[in-house]
Amino acid sequence: MKELERLQAVNRFLKLEISRERGLQEIVALAASICNTETALITLIDEDIQHIIFKHEFAYDKTTREQAFCNHVISQKNVMIVPDATKDHRFLNNPLVTGNPHIRFYAGAPLTTQDGYNLGSLCVIDQKPSELSYIQQQMLAALSKQVIQLLEFDASLKVLKDQYLQVRQSEAQMRAFFETSIDCHLLLGKEFEIIAFNKAWDNHVRNSYNLNMESGKSMHTFLHPENVDMVYNDYCQALAGTPVLSQKKITNGTQEFWRITRFEPALNNENEIFGVSINSTDITSEIEQKEKVGLQNESLKEIAWIQSHEIRKPVATILGLMNLLKANGYLESIQELQLMEQAVVELDDKIRLIVDHAGN
Repeated sequence: MKELERLQAVNRFLKLEISRERGLQEIVALAASICNTETALITLIDEDIQHIIFKHEFAYDKTTREQAFCNHVISQKNVMIVPDATKDHRFLNNPLVTGNPHIRFYAGAPLTTQDGYNLGSLCVIDQKPSELSYIQQQMLAALSKQVIQLLEFDASLKVLKDQYLQVRQSEAQMRAFFETSIDCHLLLGKEFEIIAFNKAWDNHVRNSYNLNMESGKSMHTFLHPENVDMVYNDYCQALAGTPVLSQKKITNGTQEFWRITRFEPALNNENEIFGVSINSTDITSEIEQKEKVGLQNESLKEIAWIQSHEIRKPVATILGLMNLLKANGYLESIQELQLMEQAVVELDDKIRLIVDHAGN
């Protein structure tokens, strides 16, 4: 698992757009100078390849991980020194020793991230056997820390840049939604002052009061006097932490309209209330449509009630005649009269249902 996480870290740094190239190149040259070697490298080691990202007097840009001296460095914390590679069983048959660049001396300090992963090394190389003094080893280790600090600085800058771009994109998307919404959106501070508003609310205020909304001003200025107390009371309740949902008829001079409005506490990143978010939707057309449908239903009920009573009069007359015929014994002897009686009774029952429904 540790190796997998190390490889993921290496991959991030390999993709990094390095802004401190000059500084890192100077460190490589300085390492070679301090250690009195011809060559110095900054390497990153992934699963199979040693990537040479900065170099001083070296022909290769990469080698296999198997051949890399630095592959041994990443498994330890301290500077690794190979005085003579031809006398070290780990390297004596290494193609980098037996062939170009004919490495004899090697010393490398691990590039260790803040979270403890060794990504590669800062190393020095020479074509003749050599040694490093204690001071040279300390200097090489110090320079390796400087390398990783510069690389991590660029990595941090990339993270910050990516986060900044994400925030800007999210802000642009939110602003687009905020401004194109047909609903009115408003954000008020703790003193009933305007923090933010969308075009819909600004247009509403302009059309209603011939005023332009302004951030920082008190919301009192942009409310009809008859509505100030109602809005302010709901605002105070939300500011205290309790959301408010209201459906009310609003007066605007000679105009009246219905709005459904939500007052909600606005919270910052510390989950503290810093104001109130107000979202308001004009539902006048919906209310008027409901009232219209209600009136139509009442009219239909009235029509049904009147018509059913008008129809019931002749039906009641027929029922009365049928009862006389039944009393005189005619009904039992004439089948057609029996069928007529049955039909009239069914019709009477239907009319009663209509009357009862219309009455409800």
